[in-house]
Amino acid sequence: MSVVAVKPYIGEVKDSVDKFHGAQLLYVGWEDHLMFCAPFAFPFAPTMRFSDVVEHAFPGAFGEHPEFARIDWSKAEWFKSGQPWKPDADKSLAENGLKHKDVIRFRTPGLTGIKGSCS
Repeated sequence: MSVVAVKPYIGEVKDSVDKFHGAQLLYVGWEDHLMFCAPFAFPFAPTMRFSDVVEHAFPGAFGEHPEFARIDWSKAEWFKSGQPWKPDADKSLAENGLKHKDVIRFRTPGLTGIKGSCS
């Protein structure tokens, strides 16, 4: 659901990209795994390769889930702003079209949370 302001925003934006010292926020969520009830916010350099995000950042964020070790990343389904999306693992976040405060989610076919509970 989109939000439309009834009047112009007045004030300083506290989370604009210039406040992140060369990084940009990327929100990442794991579908069907409500143990993580909301996407995580990560500050990544736009030049970081997508594969480095998956290999180095995701284990620290999602690795406590008992299904994490069973993820077959080649079968992961990706979504960007709710739409199907295919990232290129060898390209940077910027080259994959990811900008400050974008939201991506991934679904892992065959893995639907603890005992299929989506948790």
